[in-house]
Amino acid sequence: MDMPVDPTVEHLPPLPGQRLQRGVCRGLRALDFVCVEELVPCPGLRVDVMALGPRGEVWVVECKSGRADYRADRKWQGYLDWCDRYFWAVDASFPVELLPEGTGLILADAWDAEVVRMAPETPLSGARRKVVLRTFARTAAGRLQMLRDPGFSG
Repeated sequence: MDMPVDPTVEHLPPLPGQRLQRGVCRGLRALDFVCVEELVPCPGLRVDVMALGPRGEVWVVECKSGRADYRADRKWQGYLDWCDRYFWAVDASFPVELLPEGTGLILADAWDAEVVRMAPETPLSGARRKVVLRTFARTAAGRLQMLRDPGFSG
């Protein structure tokens, strides 16, 4: 028998990277961005958080839960072609000196996040922006539809 879910109890995501994602999305929402987690901009790439700003700017945020997680990431430079600004999100104990220059930095936990170093802006081309925005919208709408009608597979 399923136990009823108490809406007053906060349930944290199970994995450290997922907790960072949640905090990043909350922090960016406070800056008027909307986010999609685990977005696939093209085959072979999956960004932790893609954020869309109030003026249409696109940010990619890669969440790293520790040194080993960061060192294992071999794809991050491929994400640069899919955003206007690229950020790393880490917790307060992460050795930030490992992170490359010329990228943004967000300090986060499961509840909030703060942009501590703004990433340089490299605007997307018009054609690429169209692809990114369409992917973002379709992914977000598809996930909303699954939440509203979980029994329908299409």
